[in-house]
Amino acid sequence: MAKTIIVSNRLPISLRHRNGKFEFKPSAGGLATGLDSIYKSGENIWIGWPGNTVDDAEQRAEIILELHELKMAPVFLSKKDVEQFYEGFSNETLWPAFHYFTQYMVYNPDHWEAYVRVNQKFCDAIVKKADPDDTIWVHDYQLMLLPQMLREILPDATIAFFQHIPFPSYEIIRMIPWRRELLEGVCGADLIGFHTYDDMRHFLSAVGRITGMSGESGYIQAENRIINVDSFPMGIDYHKFAKQAKSRKTQNIVKDFREKVGDQKLLLTIDRLDYSKGIPQRIHVFDQLLKQHKELRGKVSMIMIVVPSRDRVQSYKELKEEIDLLVGRINSEYSTLDWVPVHYFYRSFPFEELSAFYSMSDIALVTPLRDGMNLVCKEFVASKNDEKGVLILSEMAGASKELQDAILVNPNDRQGVVDAIYQALSMDEEEQKLRISAMQESLKKYDVFQWVKVFMDRIDHVKAKQAELTSKDVDAKVMNEIQSSFKKAKSPIFFLDYDGTLTGFKANPQDAIPDAELKSLIKELSGKAQVVIISGRDKDTLGKWFKGQQIDMIAEHGVWVHRKDHSLDWELYAEVDDSWKEDIRSVMEYYVLRTPGAFIEEKHHSLVWHYRKVESGLGDLRMRELFSHLKYMARGHNLQVLEGNMVLEIKRPDINKGRAANSLMKGHEFDFILAIGDDWTDEDTFKAMPKNAYSIRVGYAYTQANYNIKSVKQVRQLLHKLAES
Repeated sequence: MAKTIIVSNRLPISLRHRNGKFEFKPSAGGLATGLDSIYKSGENIWIGWPGNTVDDAEQRAEIILELHELKMAPVFLSKKDVEQFYEGFSNETLWPAFHYFTQYMVYNPDHWEAYVRVNQKFCDAIVKKADPDDTIWVHDYQLMLLPQMLREILPDATIAFFQHIPFPSYEIIRMIPWRRELLEGVCGADLIGFHTYDDMRHFLSAVGRITGMSGESGYIQAENRIINVDSFPMGIDYHKFAKQAKSRKTQNIVKDFREKVGDQKLLLTIDRLDYSKGIPQRIHVFDQLLKQHKELRGKVSMIMIVVPSRDRVQSYKELKEEIDLLVGRINSEYSTLDWVPVHYFYRSFPFEELSAFYSMSDIALVTPLRDGMNLVCKEFVASKNDEKGVLILSEMAGASKELQDAILVNPNDRQGVVDAIYQALSMDEEEQKLRISAMQESLKKYDVFQWVKVFMDRIDHVKAKQAELTSKDVDAKVMNEIQSSFKKAKSPIFFLDYDGTLTGFKANPQDAIPDAELKSLIKELSGKAQVVIISGRDKDTLGKWFKGQQIDMIAEHGVWVHRKDHSLDWELYAEVDDSWKEDIRSVMEYYVLRTPGAFIEEKHHSLVWHYRKVESGLGDLRMRELFSHLKYMARGHNLQVLEGNMVLEIKRPDINKGRAANSLMKGHEFDFILAIGDDWTDEDTFKAMPKNAYSIRVGYAYTQANYNIKSVKQVRQLLHKLAES
């Protein structure tokens, strides 16, 4: 039976070394909670690093057995792996890049090699446990190469990837020397998830511009399958926090804390030590609040919890020193015998004490400079059983897209955050309750269990969509069927598109000249069947390229026809009124001037706007603008706008490849028909084919064709097979 394998850098336990023995401590993280129901059921398993280095073989064997009982399997990392892969590439290259702190980025080839090596270790560990029909769900930025590594070994496996930190814009990702490998690594997955639409959009843009893989409506067109990219905002275990806040134990802690701090208003901030969290900026804000609103001194305190993290790394050491200094300065300046402005804790707290802080605080100040989601703000809201309290939330946190009833702030606008705190302190209880209850309803509905369910359902949806396309794949069986049918035929005909079908695309369309192999192949086929090259190319180019070949040609989507057995060179199949061209050309020229690298090609019946040489993001943007503009103009002239591969073509709708193909077949009885094309202009050909024809679209887009084929290379393989029949 198929199982689900969860994979993350860390297992949901910590392995501690005490008194010569190892012991396990369960993780209290949101991810562990959400995935608890998955990995603990059936044959499912969680694979990851146990959080400590273990060199002794006997101890490793013992840990493997103990973890097996907990439905986990370890990936053991050496001290060097941890230093170079985790502390190095993951946290000194990817973390700062993905959080927009480019000044901290390190480009170390040794770290990159370690990143590849460790991703391969994870891959090896998974392959030992995985069956071909398993679902493998990979988590986070430390394992970006893993999906593609798995895809190469388990081509039919269901692979998903979720990134829990932000994904940066193209301008940032392009700075990383190994950007292509990282993106291609993630694209080994069938489903790729992020917390927000912005992250998803940045990823799709980077993939298109760096790898060249095209994407549309959240789908990436890979070589032999589609990949879905979507946003899935992660929730929390709402009822766990609400229940804990009500518990007697937590309420006793609240009572004890409250006796110590009196009836002052409490601001709460909870963060892991990291430069992305904006902790020094928050202290400056509180200082400014006390300077501007002297009446608040003695009446408002900030409880600041900073959880230790990577404090051996120099930049983190310096951050800790800066925080210590700022807290010391503000407390020494404003403290009185019975009031301390900042209660600062550099440690983690047990769950019940954390719950008490959430429950008793009047305001949560969650103002990271950049954050993938941030669950602290959600935990604060869930803990407010009396619905009293105010959340001040950074626009730069992924959670801000959901929690619109918080007071949203730009953490870089110091005065704006000061004003937000003052607004929160002045807010009446009725408004507090309205805001908190609205956010609580949302958090109840979209909790962490719903997040897991939606993600897993989406995996099934993507696989069903892929199966729909794969069922039409020209595999070995279909190739043999086509070959067998062709062998029996007495009167066969081929309709073959040119660009993207018989040959690949070139930056300059005139460079896509047929090579010797293609010319030889066409010659062989034309000796066994009627071959028709049916293209959007102009007649002069096609005539020159296939001069001397015994084939028929249809040029410019059906305006011109060349018949091998007619004395006339080219016949004008469709008379065209060209009076519309001047208006359309002036619009296209305007877009050429605005788009470096774009150019116009004029054909007998159409105008074509090429943007293959244009910077990809700009090309797509201008093409969409021009498409919209031309669609509007086309109505008045009875014209059709067609989107091809890096081209936009405008022509009369009654002129198309299908009409010309039908005309060429008229009066003949063909017992074998093969039509192959790669874009929307070829859909007219497919529609015109009789039911018994073999119609094939190159690539895995949705199509009227009976089949899809992977690439130009595979088209040629099929044609060679037929030529040899």
